[in-house]
Amino acid sequence: MRVDALIAAGLTRSFEFFPPKSDAESIRLAATLRELEPLDPSFVSVTYRGGPVSRQRTLELVTRVQSEGRLTAVAHLTCVGHTPDELREILGEYARAGVENVMALGGDVTDDVVPSPSSPRYALELVELAREVGTFSIGVAAHPLGHPRSVDRDSDRRHLAAKLRAADFAVTQFFFDAREWSELVEDLAARGVDKPVLPGVMPVTTLRSVERMATMGAAVPPALIARLEAADRRGGDGAVRDEGVRAALELCQDLLARGVPGLHFYTMNHSSATRELHRALFAS
Repeated sequence: MRVDALIAAGLTRSFEFFPPKSDAESIRLAATLRELEPLDPSFVSVTYRGGPVSRQRTLELVTRVQSEGRLTAVAHLTCVGHTPDELREILGEYARAGVENVMALGGDVTDDVVPSPSSPRYALELVELAREVGTFSIGVAAHPLGHPRSVDRDSDRRHLAAKLRAADFAVTQFFFDAREWSELVEDLAARGVDKPVLPGVMPVTTLRSVERMATMGAAVPPALIARLEAADRRGGDGAVRDEGVRAALELCQDLLARGVPGLHFYTMNHSSATRELHRALFAS
């Protein structure tokens, strides 16, 4: 099904994965998918790093999930490193495989991605190109605190509003304060944009991940770090994980109380924390 139709029908629950790099990661992801499938997610999304290898892995995983018919798949696609013709080719492959949903992203330059002078610079251009190629439901990324490369918050919101006007929905990078989602949606509404914005949630399950998460999207707040450090002193790694899941549950409950259209869980290709959150939030 189309994601915009799923959101219109009611509260969505979605999970995000990344394509495996090795046989061991493939085995782990297959187990994660089996464990999460009974939760009947509204959709699952598959990330895309750019470059020919990641392109193929994302394509294979998305088309396999879609063809099996048990889950609705959303394919990530980035501007960086692709010419418009290459992007049309990739989108055409998805359309022929029956994939109805894509996330249109700017993307980052990495070691295996060689920027092309003709590559679209912004996700808005990719949204417009996807509209030309097929009848996709198109999502875009949102950053509650602003994209790291943005000059300032206002310019970030202007760009977000422009691309969301052309798209169907947005999914945020993970964050830790529900007020940030409310402020983002209110800002967009003031700019005349009322498309649904799905909040992204990722529990902090280890102290080692705190520094990495700051580079991935949002810095872990000092108050949450203090909670995790106190848990570590009480009971080590297991207590840190439990406290991180508990904090994520509190965030989800606050978001639901604010009327979010759905919850999007960043799984990092593991299922246990996501299953615990889902059980606590939705088990009847």
